Amino acid sequence: MELWKQIELWNENGQYTQIIDAIEALEEAKLTPELISELAKAYNNAADVNDRANFEKAIQLLKRVEEPLGKEHTWNFRMAYAYYYLDQEGPALTYFERALNARPGDEDTLALIEDCRRRLALPRFEKPFRQRVQESWQLFEREEQVLRVRMRNRVEGEEIIKQTTRLLHPAFSEIAFELGCNQDRYDLILTPEGDRVRLIALDYYQKQMPESLKKRWNVMIGRQPALKAALRIAGRELSADEVQVWITEHTEKTVSLAVCCPALAELMAENENQVWWILSVFIDQTLGEIAAMSVIDEVKLYSQPQSDAGITLAELPEALREMGLDLSRDPARVLKSYTAYRMEPDEKRQEQVRGDVTAGSTCCPVLIQQYLRGITQAVDDLHKDGIAAGFFYYPIDGFQGEDRAKAILDFRDELEAKISERAGMDAAAWLGGASGLNCGYLDFIAWDLKAVLDAAVAVFAEAPVKWAAFQTFRVNVGGILLKNDEE
Repeated sequence: MELWKQIELWNENGQYTQIIDAIEALEEAKLTPELISELAKAYNNAADVNDRANFEKAIQLLKRVEEPLGKEHTWNFRMAYAYYYLDQEGPALTYFERALNARPGDEDTLALIEDCRRRLALPRFEKPFRQRVQESWQLFEREEQVLRVRMRNRVEGEEIIKQTTRLLHPAFSEIAFELGCNQDRYDLILTPEGDRVRLIALDYYQKQMPESLKKRWNVMIGRQPALKAALRIAGRELSADEVQVWITEHTEKTVSLAVCCPALAELMAENENQVWWILSVFIDQTLGEIAAMSVIDEVKLYSQPQSDAGITLAELPEALREMGLDLSRDPARVLKSYTAYRMEPDEKRQEQVRGDVTAGSTCCPVLIQQYLRGITQAVDDLHKDGIAAGFFYYPIDGFQGEDRAKAILDFRDELEAKISERAGMDAAAWLGGASGLNCGYLDFIAWDLKAVLDAAVAVFAEAPVKWAAFQTFRVNVGGILLKNDEE
C-alpha cells in the first residue's frame, strides 16, 4: 500500500521517472499485472511526442498483462495512448473504442476517438516516410564502418543485428533483413516477407540509397536464391531434395503449388502454420523471393505424399523455366505488373465512395481488396511508418464524345505527371486507377502526403473538373475536399 500511495504522489507531481525506477527495482515475483500496467503508464507519461522508445516500451509492457487486464478501460486507454503518439491512429482508434465500451461516455476517450478519425481522414505525420528514409540513410552513413568491421570479424552477431535494426528503425517500425559479407563487399537484403505493399516501400527505400554507400554495400530486395538451398530445422539440416512439389494449376505467367515434406510430418501435426511458413521461406530460398512472389499464386500443404511423385523442390526452378516462366529477381517486374478488374455497381454501393467503379487496374491489388472488405491491415502497416495510401477522385461527367474513355484515361495520366512534377518524383508511388459511373480515381502511396496534397490542390485548381477530393484506403473516415467550384 505504501508503494501505491507513493506512486499516486509521484503521478500528481509529474515525477514519472521515479515511478519507473521504483517499479523496475522490484523483484519479478512482486510485479503484479496492475504494477506492470502502472509502469506502462509511467513510460507513456515520461515520453515527449518524439520519444518512440518509451511508447514502444509501454506497448510491450501492456501486452504482457493483456489476459488479466485487457477488458478494462485503463488498460485499453493506455494502449491506445501509446499507439496514438506513435502516429499509429488505426490501432489507437481500436483501443480507444474498447476503452469507451468499458467506460461509456468518458469525455477524454470520446475526444481522442474523434481526433483519431480526423487524423485517419487526413494523416498528418510528425515525420513523413520521405524524411524518415533520409534520416535512416544518414545514420547508416555515419555508422556503417563499425558495422562492416563487426561483419568482417564475424563476431558480435547479436550486436550486428541490433545495430542494423537501429540503423533501419528511423524508416521502418518493423523490418526483416539478412546480412552477408564477401571480401570487400557487404550485402544488406531487405525482405518483404511476400507482402507486395511492403515491397513497394522497400523498393523506395533502396532507391534513396546514397551514392557514397554503393562502393561497399549491395542493398537488395528479397531473399536471394541459394545455389544449394538448405534449412536447419530442429537441429538437422533439411535439403531441398526432401521437399516434394506438385504444380497443381498454372496460367501463362503463374503457378499454384502443393508441397509435402515427410521430414516435417511430426511438426505438421502440431503446428501446420509453422510448417507452411518454413516451406514458404524454403521456396523463397530456392527460387529467390521476388521470383516466388511473381510466379506463385498459392502454396498448399499436403500432409502425405501423393501417388504421383511430383518433383523435388530442388528441381522446381528448372521445371518453371521449362514452362516459360521468368525467374528474374528485379522488384520492378512485380511493381510494374498490373491487374485489371471489373465491378458491377449496385444502387446501395453507389452511395459509397468508390462504389460506382466499373473498371480499373492496379499494381497493388491487396489495397483495393482490403478497402472493399473494410479491412485496414495494409493501410495501417503503412501508416505507422509515415506512409499514406489513398486516392484522388473527381467527377467525369464533363468528358463527352466518342473518345470519352480515352479522354478520361489521358486526364488521369496527366494528373499523375503534373502532381509528380510539383511534389517531387520521390513524393509518391502511383498504383493505377479506376473509372466509375460518376467519378474517376487515381490511386497512390504517398511517401510525403503533405507535399502530394499541396501539389494536387494546385493541379486540380487548373483542371477541367468541378470538384476533387482525397481519401485514404479506409472506409468510413470521409474524404477531404481539394477543390469545389460547384455553385
